Amino acid sequence: MYQPSDAELKSVDDWFARYDALADEGAIEQLADLAVFPMNLATDVPGGTAAVWQWTREEYVEAMKEAMGGGTAGLGLTSVRTPRFVSENLVVVETEATMTVEGRTERMHYADLLVRTADGWAFQTMVQAGWGHGWPPATRG
Repeated sequence: MYQPSDAELKSVDDWFARYDALADEGAIEQLADLAVFPMNLATDVPGGTAAVWQWTREEYVEAMKEAMGGGTAGLGLTSVRTPRFVSENLVVVETEATMTVEGRTERMHYADLLVRTADGWAFQTMVQAGWGHGWPPATRG
């Protein structure tokens, strides 16, 4: 089992600090610069099964513009992240987040796969429930 160094753990924290700052600003194109495409997505179809998809950069940008609008700064978003290193180059990061939308507190649990590139960490896979409305359900084989 790979044990990350303090510097490696800090590098993931620093990456998310940059990601969060860009998300606060609604800087969607810059967020896309932090990813590897095609990006894998795993979610579920409400009332159904899992759904998987791959986004191009353009699809990611469009989806994030719709989801984030002008940014997340006004949402009172707080996140607690737990990185789980698979190797020195792969880390699954589980996030427990809380945000306030129109006076309601919403809780989310999701995971991202970060991969080490020549330019540093990049996210490549997003796993979160509830994005699969209208997506075809996953099938085997």
